[in-house]
Amino acid sequence: MNNKKKDTNLTAALAKNTLDEIPQPKSDARHITGLVKHSGKIDGYQLSDGSTISKEEGVQMAKAGEIKGVGVAHRGDTEYLKSIPDGSDDNNLSSLPSVSG
Repeated sequence: MNNKKKDTNLTAALAKNTLDEIPQPKSDARHITGLVKHSGKIDGYQLSDGSTISKEEGVQMAKAGEIKGVGVAHRGDTEYLKSIPDGSDDNNLSSLPSVSG
């Protein structure tokens, strides 16, 4: 295996360790297409069906398998969604556009 592939695999494995939970998505799970931000902070998410939800609703939906491609992490007492590392930056939440909620 070449060094670049080893580095990518190691980085993805380390990033997955920062997640508290990686829920198993249902077959009809939606994905996040945009971030609802206020003052630069994520307040919610736009889903692939066009609906917008709060950050808290997103966490609960992800835990229930209703959102794919994300895991649940926490900072202090606050849970939030984080992309499941897959070696691609294109589908990270931080790469998504901001939308109005």
